[in-house]
Amino acid sequence: MSGPVADIGLIGLAVMGQNLILNMADHGFTVCAFNRTVSKVDHFLANEAKGKSIVGAKSTEEFVSKLKSPRRIMLLVQAGKPVDDWIETLLPLLEKGDIIIDGGNSHFPDSNRRTKYLASKGLHFVGSGVSGGEEGARYGPSLMPGGDEAAWPHIKDIFQSIAAKSDGEACCEWVGDEGAGHYVKMVHNGIEYGDMQLICEAYDIMKRGLGLSHKEMGDVFAKWNKGVLDSFLIEITRDIMYFTDDDGTPLVEKILDKAGQKGTGKWTAVNALDLGMPVTLIAEAVLARCLSGIKEERVKASTKLEFVGRANKFEGDKEQFLEDLEQALYASKIISYAQGFMLMQEAAKEYNWKLNKPSIALMWRGGCIIRSVFLKDITAAYRKNPDLENLLFDDFFNKAIHKAQPGWRDVVAKAALLGLPTPAFSTALSWFDGYRTKDLPANLLQAQRDYFGAHTFLVKPEYANEKYPEGKYIHVNWTGRGGNVSASTYQA
Repeated sequence: MSGPVADIGLIGLAVMGQNLILNMADHGFTVCAFNRTVSKVDHFLANEAKGKSIVGAKSTEEFVSKLKSPRRIMLLVQAGKPVDDWIETLLPLLEKGDIIIDGGNSHFPDSNRRTKYLASKGLHFVGSGVSGGEEGARYGPSLMPGGDEAAWPHIKDIFQSIAAKSDGEACCEWVGDEGAGHYVKMVHNGIEYGDMQLICEAYDIMKRGLGLSHKEMGDVFAKWNKGVLDSFLIEITRDIMYFTDDDGTPLVEKILDKAGQKGTGKWTAVNALDLGMPVTLIAEAVLARCLSGIKEERVKASTKLEFVGRANKFEGDKEQFLEDLEQALYASKIISYAQGFMLMQEAAKEYNWKLNKPSIALMWRGGCIIRSVFLKDITAAYRKNPDLENLLFDDFFNKAIHKAQPGWRDVVAKAALLGLPTPAFSTALSWFDGYRTKDLPANLLQAQRDYFGAHTFLVKPEYANEKYPEGKYIHVNWTGRGGNVSASTYQA
């Protein structure tokens, strides 16, 4: 078969690549499959792809020749240098207006660079987040495309056809310019870290705090999955609690408590620090994984550092406490998403992107790892008010957070009294209390900075006068001994 026959070509036949190709073929598109190890193409065509509208190629030249114009090429290869290598391999074979799509977990600055670089060659680059794991790729992932918007009309039909659907809407919409698609995927992964850490803390509280069996914990997660916490992660946690090994004991307890990470949560936390955004829950979730990593040291510490408290076991109404725990999890999750959207809002300003917030919540409603009923409420909040300053200012979430507060406070307090670590629950509550505080103790902090380093301060407008003019940086000689020269002011 010669000449252009394929609507899209895909390079990279690992499981995600294969599943996306099969998904595209199911939706009536002809796909050309290619892989650096060509034997993988033959194997794929002879097996999974047999009888479907999928063609293969033996060389990059043949691969490109089989694509209809404008050529749409999707890369599902390892992030980093392999993406750049493939771009350089393809460049001499492509024509103006052709499109290269990177569907890997690339860091957004790389996608910013690639968008500009390919535009200089007359080509369109798209960096797209793809979430949902193997099953999502096969039957409907969440897709978050960003980059050169001129490419969108040419890929929209394919992307929205293969994406997951939520209430009939495709969980795929154009996100924004340059690396915005990969940025949103990065924040998605950060929120995923937070959600998982919160669930782990709830499990630890039930197991060690309340002494529940795995069957009982599974029943709790099953119940939560019918309410406000209805989500993919709660559902799989229920299944994990019920899962027993061959000897009849819960398999989860045999798993070493050292968490792995691929770096996307860390990227989110680092970027939040770079932008000066208080995304505390994701940062704590990343640090909790780091703490789990020093297992040998923790084993040693467990023999040297004892719990000293006034009560070492839970006293009270377990049923009520489990309801409080559900509310604590719900409230902390609201905080995490509020922080995530604050970060995306700031990134849009910083990087000059137009980000579509209602669409982002919609993209996360189905297909992806953080999919949950809860995201419908976020979509509704941003559709009602696209300029919503903070998720907590929306009536629905405002009511929810106030209703959850008593139980949430009780859970964090009781966990502390029992010596159970709750980094994510606690930081969510601390952040909430800080965010709703009109006057924080940062006034003292500014005084300290001025005292030891002449870093200056501003006065509150209501106290402005001739001595302390409003908006003017002031240095005071706190001891009577120092000079009056101040350090230059700067934002770190």
